[in-house]
Amino acid sequence: MQEPVRVTGMVLEVSPVGETDRRVVLLTKERGKISAFARGARKQGSRLMAATNPFCFGEFILYEGRNSYSLSEAVIRNYFEDMRMHFEEACYGMYFLELMDYYTRENNDEREMLLLLYQSLRALLHAAYDNRLVRYIFEIKAVVLNGEYPGLPKNKDYEESTRYALQYIADSSVEKLYSFKVSDEVLQELEEIAGIYQRRFVDRKMKSLEILEGLIYN
Repeated sequence: MQEPVRVTGMVLEVSPVGETDRRVVLLTKERGKISAFARGARKQGSRLMAATNPFCFGEFILYEGRNSYSLSEAVIRNYFEDMRMHFEEACYGMYFLELMDYYTRENNDEREMLLLLYQSLRALLHAAYDNRLVRYIFEIKAVVLNGEYPGLPKNKDYEESTRYALQYIADSSVEKLYSFKVSDEVLQELEEIAGIYQRRFVDRKMKSLEILEGLIYN
């Protein structure tokens, strides 16, 4: 009998399959980004219904097939339920999920990316943090973890505090990322730097980002 595969991770994306099934994309500590089919997950009363929603973080028990996995059980440690009750935070969160889906790959070591995602979602729900700052830290650190960090852009002379903040984001562990605040001027410069990185390293516009920016700027 085939042995189950146990992974710890988060649901990045969910799509319906047939009348009652779901396909989920998981970002995991053990196997990077993987896809799995949850049979019957859309049926009323299914034990997989609640566990196969975006943001769900926990342990997933899978069986490996030729081209994909089948999800058998899940023990969810954090549903991030508060995310669904705050529209702006949910928009930021969906953007974070989509960006992680873009960056990560199957069978890569994505433990730091998963930790970044988890800590960033927690920061969004913390009243002390500005959501915009959380976003720029997340975007910049994702570039760093992906091995593409180019350093300070050379197109202008940035504030000393901005230089320090950028270096802190690049050098700090993920656990210590969300431990500082910045002035409005530094926030604006971090927005500019994060935007430069995104245009350079991300070759498509995220649908969730379009929704988020429509919410913020309209």
